[in-house]
Amino acid sequence: MKPLALIAFLATFLLLATPGRGQERVLYKELDSIQLYIEFYSPEKKDTGHLFPGMVFFFGGGWKREKHYQFQEHAKYFSKRGIACFLADYRVADKHNTTPYEALKDAKSAIRFVRKHANEFDVDPSKIIASGGSAGGHLAAATALIPFYNDASDDLNISCIPNALVLFNPVIDNGPGGYGYDRIGDNYLLFSPLHNIRTGAPPTIFHLGTKDKLIPVETAEYYKMAMEKAGSRCELKLYEGKGHGFFNYHHFDAYKETVRETDIFLQSLGYLDKLPVVKIE
Repeated sequence: MKPLALIAFLATFLLLATPGRGQERVLYKELDSIQLYIEFYSPEKKDTGHLFPGMVFFFGGGWKREKHYQFQEHAKYFSKRGIACFLADYRVADKHNTTPYEALKDAKSAIRFVRKHANEFDVDPSKIIASGGSAGGHLAAATALIPFYNDASDDLNISCIPNALVLFNPVIDNGPGGYGYDRIGDNYLLFSPLHNIRTGAPPTIFHLGTKDKLIPVETAEYYKMAMEKAGSRCELKLYEGKGHGFFNYHHFDAYKETVRETDIFLQSLGYLDKLPVVKIE
């Protein structure tokens, strides 16, 4: 960060060093006694004035459980590749007694925060990627596609719409028969990404195992078809015999494969160069 910008940033936000877990934690939202943080993984600075793409990760857990470091290894890898990475907290039922609607409000706040403070993070605000797995994949897709459920404290003049999506077995259908309908009900028409695909939707890569019991392959194929019909790019990557959560770091071979495919996708958007080569480990 530039010296003056860094001083202003430190004066405005609480930064907590966390050894071994990124570089700094930034308070991005406060509601009464609840404090929500983004953990920032900074790429190596290339030269003065260089801006990086930014990638905001949302953990899975059914909007119920907190798994903040689910994408820690992804963030380490992509920050080495030249992307500023962020692990975002959001409210969940088990910890905050909240609904999926609050989770989506927080996800939108997180994207807006990164875009508002892009200069302090050395991020290009026109190259912000939203990513997540399962319910976190829903949140990533919903920041792009769902115009409803904005926090009253947010500055709506700042767009929460990312420029690209990287989705890992995302919950994209909240309708009857889809995941979350028991909590969303008929509001699915306002909440479900599958039911709100529109012209101008960001280019997307969608990773899914063929044995996923929560997200059927047929649903993903329909999502891809609807995206392409709307004029948006959607790459669907199917992984034979893999179940839900197959992409997580402890499934190392699948983790490597999904990271490699994501890297190629981001290269195709012009967000990454082929160099530096970084070992996926």
